Amino acid sequence: MNILVCISHVPDTTSKINFTDNDTTFDTNGVQFVINPNDEFGLTRAMWFKEKQGAKVTVINVGGAETEPTLRKALAIGADAAIRINTAATDGLTVAKQIANVIKNDNYDLIISGRESIDYNGGMVPGMIAALIDANFVNTCTSLEIDGTQAKATREIDGGIERITTSLPLVIGGQKGLVEESDLKIPNMRGIMMARKKPLQVVEPIESSAKSNSIKFEKPAAKGAVTLVDANNLDELINLLHNEAKAI
Repeated sequence: MNILVCISHVPDTTSKINFTDNDTTFDTNGVQFVINPNDEFGLTRAMWFKEKQGAKVTVINVGGAETEPTLRKALAIGADAAIRINTAATDGLTVAKQIANVIKNDNYDLIISGRESIDYNGGMVPGMIAALIDANFVNTCTSLEIDGTQAKATREIDGGIERITTSLPLVIGGQKGLVEESDLKIPNMRGIMMARKKPLQVVEPIESSAKSNSIKFEKPAAKGAVTLVDANNLDELINLLHNEAKAI
């Protein structure tokens, strides 16, 4: 089985976020970047298929040379090879088209992507990839088993879960639950050393124009001061909830 895992290069949630150029550009200075958490769950599941079923695992990213440390970390975790498509990830459609082009040339059986990245939270890329390569698609996937060319998946839906049987080729949008958090792998020294010798292929992009763009960024408004209400003054509490908080 040939597996492709899509890896997003995203800011660590502990990093302090700032913007420049009149709040039109994300400031990367001092920001630590990591593998997108939803993608990391998918990568760990791919490692299980590699260990149990002999699958080959390749990771892919759309971005500049600055994303290569993140790809190297994925290689250190256990991926066999990496591909970097040498163009900026301007919008979801551009990313999907670039990855779909690589898939069409290399015939992957299973494409694992996170359901969304934690930077822009667009949630578009896995579904677009599936449409572009005419593959089956399971989003918000929390369980996946492969037997030959058949797949059994579980996904979250409103009010419950749905169990699906489908066939390869398959694209999934994975998330927490695809593996347990305790199963996530931390690169060890041997993995880091081996990652230096594994192939990281740089692919030039196909022509594609962005269909959307970010005009301006804005941080969430600061939280207001806390209003303390005496436990015996229910009338004042109700008045504040109704007229100020608009909660009732």
